[in-house]
Order: sequence, then structure tokens, then C-alpha cells
Amino acid sequence: MNRFLLLLAGAILTFTSCKKADYQKVTHDPELYRTTVKKLNDIVLENNFPPVIGSRNYVYANIAAYQVIAAGDSTHFRSLSGQIKHLPATPAPPKDKVIDFQFASLLSFCFVGNAVTFPEGSMSTYVDELKQKAKDAGMPSDVFENTVAYSDTVAKYIMNWSKTDHYAQTRSASKYTVTRKDGRWIPTPPMYAQALEPHWGEIRPMVLDSASQIAAPEPPPYNMTDKNSVFYKSVIEVKTLVDSLTAEQKHMADFWDDNAFKLTVVGHAMFGTKKFSPGGHWMNIAGYGSSIKKADFGTTVAAYAETSIALFDAFINCWYVKYKANSVRPETVITKLLNPDWKTYIQTPPFPEYISGHAVISAAAAEVLTHDFGDNIAYTDSSESEFGIAPRKFTSFRAAAMEAAMSRVYGGIHYKIACDVGNQQGRKIGELVNKKLQLKIK
Repeated sequence: MNRFLLLLAGAILTFTSCKKADYQKVTHDPELYRTTVKKLNDIVLENNFPPVIGSRNYVYANIAAYQVIAAGDSTHFRSLSGQIKHLPATPAPPKDKVIDFQFASLLSFCFVGNAVTFPEGSMSTYVDELKQKAKDAGMPSDVFENTVAYSDTVAKYIMNWSKTDHYAQTRSASKYTVTRKDGRWIPTPPMYAQALEPHWGEIRPMVLDSASQIAAPEPPPYNMTDKNSVFYKSVIEVKTLVDSLTAEQKHMADFWDDNAFKLTVVGHAMFGTKKFSPGGHWMNIAGYGSSIKKADFGTTVAAYAETSIALFDAFINCWYVKYKANSVRPETVITKLLNPDWKTYIQTPPFPEYISGHAVISAAAAEVLTHDFGDNIAYTDSSESEFGIAPRKFTSFRAAAMEAAMSRVYGGIHYKIACDVGNQQGRKIGELVNKKLQLKIK
């Protein structure tokens, strides 16, 4: 009889262990985190959020997810509390309860990503699907309840912290005043939209001490009377390139366009089209790096968190420089002085030219991803396939960032110097993020 009871207990233990392993195979799969980030990316696109605001959603959501991972595995991951000097200590998980920290990180990501800017409920259906997935995989009810409770605790703590970053104050800040002076930015066709987020440089950064910590050189002075001036040559360079674009150059411009909302005007008809923002594009690229390197769940979350921090700070720094310089776009100069019928290849976005946002944020993200996954990581980027744009192959993250910068010149919306300086600026920001943050414990 005793032997029978032992065999029965062993069978029950084996069954329980298998069920545990079954649900962890689902909830600990890094592909599930990559899918969840993509879900937020889709919602950012659907809600037509500008790139700077999108970066705020990504950064708080990924930090929430990462803080859960660090709380559950302090042997391998270091909390961002203290590394980001204004981030309070994360609420500790209860010691007497079993928590699936990977699943909790997914739920925290969704909670914060849904609530930072969006109307509540944007990710509710997806969260319900995640919860059902965990239950179907055999997660015990007590573990499920403990996990949901802890994820909510961390998410609320991150949400409270996010409310102190000066975002709310910028919603009611003064609008940009257009000055029709040579060399100054003015709205461009076809939208003639007002300046986008002129106070974004006032948002609290994560790693930078301030928006102005990494200074950019002044742009070349406006000068269209001296054909030997840097500015005049820069204008002519853009015009010449756009007037003779190759198929490859057009593909680059289209691939990195990442216009959150493009207005197309045909006669009296107008319609808008949407794509991922530049930050959303680099979230996808972070996913490629994680997949190629076969990173585990925690390492994947750490890479997304660090990349989103670099993107967030890069946008803040870039927007500070943009509205300090207030430089005129090529389209404005060329149509006024050289050819009134001239058209850019891609649509000019509604904010000052110098420096290139794509160049800054791409270089910052590339530095972090190179630090996390290594240099010369070749990959194929199919992010734009859903918009009918063919994939592109890259030999490294840095090579992709360089192409992203140059694509803006081919698009006709930036001078090359703004892209070169932007790339240098972004690289410095990425290097600073790598230096100040140590997420993985070696």
C-alpha cells in the first residue's frame, strides 16, 4: 500500500511539473514579448501619435516590464532604480507568493503602454488574450492571481512616476510663433500644419541630465546670395539629388519615411495614410536583434528597455536643438528662390529642419543595440512590408542608422549636414546610455 501511495505521489508530482513546464514554455517565450511590443506599435500607429509621443509610450511600457524582470531575478538583472536617478525603488514582490515574473512583465508592459497616453482600453482585448493563453497553458490559479496582482502594482508605480515628467504641462504650453524671416522655419505643404511639439525639449529625460547636455554645433548661417556658402551648397545638393534620384535612393527614402501621418492631396480630394513612427521602426529592429541572437526573455526585455530609453532621450535632445535653431526646410527655400514647382520626394514633416530626428534617434538606438547584441549583426528588415515597401538588408545596426540618416536627404527634407551632425549627436547619446546603464549583471 505504501509503495502504491509513493507511486501515486510521484505520478502527481510528475504531472504537476509537466504542467508547470508547459505554461512556462508559453509565458517565458521571448517571441511573446516581441509580439506584445509589436501590438503596442500597431496601436501607436492606429492612434496617429507623433513620433515623440510614441517614444514616451515605448519607454515607460518597456521600463515597467524590465523592472518586473529585475525584481524577479536580481542575480542577472540590475534594477533601473538609482541608475535613472529620478526613478523610485520598485515595489518588492511578496516573498511568500509564487509569481511568474515573465508573465507579470508582459502584463505591466500592456498596462503602462495602454495608459501613458492612450484612452484606457486600447490593449484590453490583447491583455485578455494573454491571460487566457496563460490559463490554457496550465498556469495554476494562485500563481495567476499573484502574478496579475504584482504586475498591477509595478504598473501603477511606473504610471505615477511617468506623471512627473512634465508631459502634462506641455499640453497647455504656448504654441510656436511663426516668424517669416529668411532662414527660419515656416509651415510646409500640403498640410501647412503648426509646429509639432515645440516644448518637447522640456520633457524630463531618463539618462541625460537635461535636453541640452550634449550640445550640437550651430547650423550653417542662412545665405542664398553667396554661391560658395555652405548653406547655398547644401540647398543645391538636396535639389540636385531629388531631381535625379535612382530607384535605390527612392527605396531608401520610402523605407525610412516612417511618417506617422502623410496627407495626400489629389485635386480637391485629400486622404491620409499611416506608417510606424521612427521609434516604432527601431522597436522592430530591437526585436530582430533579440531573435537573431536567440536572447532569453529577460535579455530581450532589457534590450527593448535600453533601446527605448535611448530613443526617448534622443528625441528630447533633438527637439531641443530643432527649436533652438529653427532652421528652414529645403522645400521652403527651393520653391521660393529656385523653382516654384519643385517637390520633395517624401512629405516634409511639420517642425524645424536642423538637426535630423531620424539621424539622431537611429544612431542612438544603433549604439545601444550594438552594445547589447554586438557589431556586424546582419539582418533583413521587413518592417515596412505591411505598407507595400520591400525589405532591406543591413550588415549592422550602425549601417542601418547611417542609411536612415542619408535617406532624409534623398527624401528632400533635410540638408546633408543636418543628417551628419544628427548621426554624431545620436551616437553620443547612445554611448552615454551604454555608459550610465548596466542592466545585465555579468
